[in-house]
Amino acid sequence: MTRKSYKKKTVDLQSPTLTPLNLPEVFKRIYYYLYTNSNIPRAERLGAEMTRLLFCKIYDELHNKRNLSFGMNPDEKEKKVSQRIKILFKKVKASFPDVFKKGERLHLDNKSIVYVVKQLQDYRFLKTSRDVIREAFQAFWGSGLRGEKGQFFTPRNIVKMCVEILNPKPKERIIDPACGSGGFLVECMTHLDRKTNKKNVFNNIFGIDKEIDLAKICKAYMSIIGDGHTNIHCADSLDPELWSEKMQKKLKNESFDMVLTNPPFGTKISIENKKILEKYQLGHMWRKTDQNMWQITNTILLKQAPQVLFIERCLQLLKPRGRMAIVLPDGIFGNPSGKYILQYILQEAKVLAVVSLSHETFMPSTHTKTSVLFLEKKRGKTINENYEIFMAIANKVGHDKNGKVTYKMNEKGEYVLDGNGNKIVDDDLPNISKQFKLFKKSKLHDFNHLGFPIKLSEIQNSVLIPSYYNPEVKNKLRKIDRSNRYTLVGIKELVEKELISMKRGNEIGSRYYGMGDIPFIRTSDIANWEIKVSPKKCVPNEIYEQYKKKQDIQENDILLVTDGTFLIGNTAVVTSLDKKIIIQSHITRIRCLKPKRIHPYFLLYLLNTKTVQNQIKASTFIQATISTIGKRLYDIMLPIPKEKKAIKKIVNKIKKIIDMKIYAKQEIEKLY
Repeated sequence: MTRKSYKKKTVDLQSPTLTPLNLPEVFKRIYYYLYTNSNIPRAERLGAEMTRLLFCKIYDELHNKRNLSFGMNPDEKEKKVSQRIKILFKKVKASFPDVFKKGERLHLDNKSIVYVVKQLQDYRFLKTSRDVIREAFQAFWGSGLRGEKGQFFTPRNIVKMCVEILNPKPKERIIDPACGSGGFLVECMTHLDRKTNKKNVFNNIFGIDKEIDLAKICKAYMSIIGDGHTNIHCADSLDPELWSEKMQKKLKNESFDMVLTNPPFGTKISIENKKILEKYQLGHMWRKTDQNMWQITNTILLKQAPQVLFIERCLQLLKPRGRMAIVLPDGIFGNPSGKYILQYILQEAKVLAVVSLSHETFMPSTHTKTSVLFLEKKRGKTINENYEIFMAIANKVGHDKNGKVTYKMNEKGEYVLDGNGNKIVDDDLPNISKQFKLFKKSKLHDFNHLGFPIKLSEIQNSVLIPSYYNPEVKNKLRKIDRSNRYTLVGIKELVEKELISMKRGNEIGSRYYGMGDIPFIRTSDIANWEIKVSPKKCVPNEIYEQYKKKQDIQENDILLVTDGTFLIGNTAVVTSLDKKIIIQSHITRIRCLKPKRIHPYFLLYLLNTKTVQNQIKASTFIQATISTIGKRLYDIMLPIPKEKKAIKKIVNKIKKIIDMKIYAKQEIEKLY
């Protein structure tokens, strides 16, 4: 069947209505249909079939333009359509013999091929804002395939932001040492193609991935998009000594102008190979010196997280003054145990930017909170100048925790529309890219969470997390201070003046749950200033007696959640009904030692003000697997009204509310 004899109805492929925003749903629909109805019931084989069909679709768009083969007329027979697609795949295969094996073919039955064609024919994949291969691969192979190895596909909008910030230029050598399906590399090719329209610039783009399936998909995808397939390699980036001689010559250290990557991360996939660890400074143990600095030792670690080694590996690949963007878990940027990592980074590179990503970024694959670190490799061991670092916080990344696209809405709950009447994706990343460009030109004057500068000397406690320096929080405190109506007092000052005391709870072990009548209060039991009691978590009186003196819970104590994702900052006050309890280690007990100077009800009010809650949120970091505020709690500033009448009024109002809550509890108990 020739292309000329196939006449598809005229379709305007440039129309934005043909750009699929919800590709995961489209591919999942195809997956469930094929899994249930096709002649191939195995998921992994379906993935391979779908990959072949996708490349047929992309190849068709690139080479056939409007006179497409990947489509069908309403009256066409299934066999005829299927034959045309198989011929199309032969063309794809013949064009790229090093990607597809000679004997490779489409195994799907005719009806299934037609179903896929119908589902995809009206979409223009080369104009979509999502990485088609990434979406398909994830839908057909599942998050488990990569999730087990700590590898997660990088959303296209994250990739685009990274490329726009690093701004690759013609003739620059670019590499992704954990390239996956090639998202960063394809975006770089697109970026360069817009600038030069010369395909030969793509010969300077390289990728490495340890997984053979991903390397193959990346190679095929780049082959079709820009003929850059010869530079994709299947190998372990962390162990270059095992590379082929040809690969070692082509991918030498300090030979790249740019590195962009989202390396595998996670505690379950730690690198334990001593031969690999010994090659890296970050594969060794570091000790703290008397000067509060860190010094590398000769002791090799038993294991190290792969993302940490990838930081060093990327810097090895870069030329002096070379630039990099790397996606990393937030623990790297703020954990006390990882301060030596930041010291190493500052020794070897200049920090260009840090962009904090929302919790939803890699959902539903993983809820790991991440940020993107942008670096420029130093020339030798230069002394740190007091340069400015661009920081930004992306609260919205265009999709929710289920991976569904989210759109901007106004205060009335109505969708915000663009000039053409289309819904606008709720994504902070394009604005962050614009803010960075203004920053580079020294034209960034409106500082907010979408972009603000921090000097290197302003970095506190080895923390590189943007929320810690959020100008919106700081500006609010300055505004309160200048109003002359409040006095800003730090929690640390209240402790030092012995106006309050703070003490953490304890872990008692789940083996005692449900064995007694004494409530064991966990973070989820604290909400709306109240302590909720779960009978399933009550423990024996003997356990209470062990912790009674140690915890010393008294009436009017305030319980504050200080550990636990999404719950930090929740508070409750201990009433006469709650005194006989044990509190979890993730809860801090705060006691007002001099109620006449600072009343517990007033402190409860202060802790729940928007000003304080925003500070708590800004000071909450991921440590290990959960969120924590740690010692940063002491840095929280409390806005205390200067008028004593205002304080008294607040205390009376809070007392009235607490009394009503106590009364309501007592009345409920009478019912039983």
